[in-house]
Amino acid sequence: MTGPLPRPARTRVVLAERRGARRVRTRVEVAEQTEIGEAMVGGLIRAQLGLALRLALVSTLVLCSVPLVLRIEAIASVVVLGIRLPWLLLGLVVYPALYAVGRLYVRLAERNDQDFLDLAED
Repeated sequence: MTGPLPRPARTRVVLAERRGARRVRTRVEVAEQTEIGEAMVGGLIRAQLGLALRLALVSTLVLCSVPLVLRIEAIASVVVLGIRLPWLLLGLVVYPALYAVGRLYVRLAERNDQDFLDLAED
């Protein structure tokens, strides 16, 4: 026995030098709600709220314009397949339009979420 074994040289590991370090750091900031993480989550919330408000405004304007359009006598008196046009518009146009707005909202909200995840992972 000649004595204690020599210690290996210390190696300094810096988070930014490792591959994928930024992704880990960003996830940690979001998970721990640091100032940067809060800003990122706040941006996502603002984007989702802005999307919801814009689609709600468009839907409200379109739906409120339907009764105004139907007050025009030339449109209100039209008969298609034995059914007056106002009933066709209300039954066959309004509901599918609301469904389309709902589908559009889901697709755009998921895109916002994916953009957020891409930002957190890059």
